[in-house]
Amino acid sequence: MTRYLRLLRLFTGATLSAQLEYRANFLGAVLASLGEVGVALLGIGVLFGQPGTDTVGGWTFHQALLVTGFFMLTEGVISVFIQPNMSKIAEAVRTGSMDFTLLKPLDAQFGVSTRHLNVLRAGDLLIGLGLIAYAASHLTVTLGGFAGAAVLYLSAVVIVYCIWLALSTTAFWFVKTQNASELFNGVFGAARFPVTAFPVPIRALLTFVVPVALITTVPAQALTGTLTPALALASPLVAGAAFVLTRLFWLKAVASYTSASS
Repeated sequence: MTRYLRLLRLFTGATLSAQLEYRANFLGAVLASLGEVGVALLGIGVLFGQPGTDTVGGWTFHQALLVTGFFMLTEGVISVFIQPNMSKIAEAVRTGSMDFTLLKPLDAQFGVSTRHLNVLRAGDLLIGLGLIAYAASHLTVTLGGFAGAAVLYLSAVVIVYCIWLALSTTAFWFVKTQNASELFNGVFGAARFPVTAFPVPIRALLTFVVPVALITTVPAQALTGTLTPALALASPLVAGAAFVLTRLFWLKAVASYTSASS
């Protein structure tokens, strides 16, 4: 464990040194983050901007804003930690540099999941946390609700990581996986709204097929104290099952890898 923590520190230091050298890129990333939150807030504004609309799908404005906050926070997690690494897998398989990753004396999945960061998009994390704090300040939040939301959001991050890793791992057979990642991004856009704001068929799709509801709506429900025990139990179970299945899928992909030079 100590060895892997030391590697994380080295990876982070190398990334910071490389990315903070270009200040213009930082400005562009800030503008991109502001654009993301602007679109998310515009959507919430349209939902609640109709005359006489106090609730949407049983959610008040500040409760729905919690969901938007968790959406922006997850966007930050994806942009900073997940996407920079997952996008490199297909390139490594195509060019043969995956050989070096597999030959290193560390777990290959750990290596491909932690080597790169995009610290320029850390603003998404701050914006997401800021929205959550602002919305929570207008609601009654208990210590138990906060703890439950934290645990369920960790489960949500595991689910998001597993989806991205599973999609990226298909590069061992198909090489180009960009379209699959874009498809997930399109579906994940629905996570900026409470899942109960959608019609029942779409709600079922976003809960049981693509678990978008578990990523943003469920942590927000835990924070407001409106979460059902079934969903509270389902989120960590789905996260655990997804991690095990994705790990097995990764090991199968590595076992089938024959190197670009063979």
